[in-house]
Amino acid sequence: MKIALATCAAVPDGWEDETLLVEALRSRGAEPSLVLWDEQEADWQAFDRVLIRSTWDYTHRRDDFIRWARSLGDHLDNPAPLVEWNSDKRYLADLEAAGVPTIATRFVEPGDPPPDLEGEVVVKPTVSAGARDTGRFAAAHHDGARALLSRLSAAGRTAMVQPYLGSVEGRGETAIVAIGGSESHVLRKRAVLGADREAPLRDDELGAAEAMYEPDLVGAGSATEGERAIAGLVLAWLKTRFGEAPLYARVDMLCGDDGEPVLLELELVEPALYFGTAPGSEARLAEALLLRRSRDQG
Repeated sequence: MKIALATCAAVPDGWEDETLLVEALRSRGAEPSLVLWDEQEADWQAFDRVLIRSTWDYTHRRDDFIRWARSLGDHLDNPAPLVEWNSDKRYLADLEAAGVPTIATRFVEPGDPPPDLEGEVVVKPTVSAGARDTGRFAAAHHDGARALLSRLSAAGRTAMVQPYLGSVEGRGETAIVAIGGSESHVLRKRAVLGADREAPLRDDELGAAEAMYEPDLVGAGSATEGERAIAGLVLAWLKTRFGEAPLYARVDMLCGDDGEPVLLELELVEPALYFGTAPGSEARLAEALLLRRSRDQG
């Protein structure tokens, strides 16, 4: 079985996850290849399956990326309808409406008047990755938040405003990684955003926040029953909405001010899954991918 792992020009050989996944696929008789998602000469139909992995530049050209995903039809995991829906963080409104405990979020469309701001807030675009154009501002620095909102609006981008939850300074984020609709492993991510400023970016092809490159940013973690309940709600809703559980998902959560967990983000497009923190997790994804392909053929 020939499998393309889609990546981008900034990381043409993939990331640590891809190194482990390639080995797992080869050991199971598959033929994996790393291919740039926007490679003009790529023959995508030559592959039995295309798996989106480190396509971390897609947010700069989301429309092109969605067209590419749609062109692959049933070959693609996660499939194009999931990719289109999840690549704009306005999906949070759908999950909140479905009853998933979700961080309070206000969306600011281009041209909207600036919203009233209360307390410490996080401002970011709805289409972004790597903490680009993202900032954290206490009440005394709301002018910085308004300046970022104005800049995003002037660029025609939808912004979002969320409260900064202080629990991230201690417990950090909990991320439950699901493969084939079942929990695979749990991650713990420490705080990324510094106080009263936009996240400093690295001057490279990706331009992600400097903090995203720190080797101890993410490690193995544990989840509470409340966090597992939220992940279960999200996965059940996805299965109902899209007809099948995603091949892979990362459900990112924080503790709210009341101590109860809330959904922060749902990553279905190109999340880092940190296989290195959970030995055997790359094998679970390889087996789920091959099983899904065999099922579709049969």
